[in-house]
Amino acid sequence: MHLLASQIAAATGGTLHGPDVTVDSASIDSRTAHAGQLFVPIVAARDGHDFIAAAVDAGSTVYLTDREPDPTIAATAVRVPDTAAALADLGRAVRATLPGSVVGVTGSVGKTSTKDLLAGVFATRFRTASSQKSFNNELGLPLTLLGAPDDTEAVILEMGARGVGHIAELCSIASPTVGVLTRVEAVHLEMFGSLDGVARAKGELVESLPSDGLAVLNADHPLVIAMRDRTSARVLTYGLDPTAEVRATDVVLDDQLRASFTLHSPWGSVPVRLGARGEHQVGNALAAAAAGGGVGVPVEQIAAGLLAADLSGLRMELSTTDAGVTIVNDAYNANPTSMAAGLSALARLTAARRFAVLGTMAELGDDGPAAHREVARLATDLGITVIAVDEPAYGDDVTHVSGIDAAVDALGPLGEGDAVLVKGSRVAALERVADALA
Repeated sequence: MHLLASQIAAATGGTLHGPDVTVDSASIDSRTAHAGQLFVPIVAARDGHDFIAAAVDAGSTVYLTDREPDPTIAATAVRVPDTAAALADLGRAVRATLPGSVVGVTGSVGKTSTKDLLAGVFATRFRTASSQKSFNNELGLPLTLLGAPDDTEAVILEMGARGVGHIAELCSIASPTVGVLTRVEAVHLEMFGSLDGVARAKGELVESLPSDGLAVLNADHPLVIAMRDRTSARVLTYGLDPTAEVRATDVVLDDQLRASFTLHSPWGSVPVRLGARGEHQVGNALAAAAAGGGVGVPVEQIAAGLLAADLSGLRMELSTTDAGVTIVNDAYNANPTSMAAGLSALARLTAARRFAVLGTMAELGDDGPAAHREVARLATDLGITVIAVDEPAYGDDVTHVSGIDAAVDALGPLGEGDAVLVKGSRVAALERVADALA
């Protein structure tokens, strides 16, 4: 969105210092700053004010600051009391100018994939902007709004939470008209305390919707479908449950783990083929289909958008090495639900031997040890050999190693017909194993 520095000052209650120039987006990272951007220095573990000069050198024409502007920096400054709060205020200001749908998507798992599929569906009919990667917090969400082109007709926003109240805060910025709930699972329990705490936090999205809005709820999950009582918005349900208004039948996977199915909806039925891999993506696709259909996207265009959706990296990326080894790189994140989905997908591959290189599942609280052991048991039941990297909680029946090189060594010689899943929480950065194997 193009904004004048004076408009930025007005939206944030700030003071303008310098020429009234225009910006077209914003950044909080001087390493990615470019010409025409607003730079927002965030005070966290490192003080972003230390990088204002670098951002200006990279092309930023305006910057926020909570202190006296540096006269040696050749850019317009807007002085504000708090830069993070000012970024949120700018997000609100931009949101107020958007004429179309703003879709918020949240849930314990599947947020990013569903966001990508939503963007694919909405883009078949509307000029659509969406969150980059997993820009799903109080910084990433307003950055997405500020980066939306001036002619945007729909915005897809991923919403994460670290506790009760966080999604309500994001909704106060985004004012969503459509809310999509994926699943409520025992994820990040260190932050939420219990499964009910997770549901309470995620449901803040549907509570924020206007009475003429749309809540898209997963009929396969009782804690999600129960949220229909927490919203005044119209409700559409999706899932494999036969009572769901948007549902799938005849689900099959091809040899690349891509699902095909028949989509049934209030607007008609249509065959669908996904570019996303894994049977678990069917539910995410149904969520995107329900949201799209609910705002008027025809079913034929829904099917086209689901196939063409541009998917975020490190999620069920499938490749084959020159030696004929199949690598499933699902290393972006991990929790018990996504681990089970990844292992099930690996088991569906035609392979002589199957290996899973697994890292920690973080932020599970007291349930962590039992959850890791359960994943190891599932792998054994599926005939998968587990190599656990720096995580003893997987138990005694798996191979334990420390470090990436040791994980690759533990796999031993691999050849045609072997398949390897690589998966762990972000802190494990196990994509390095996939890179080494490739």
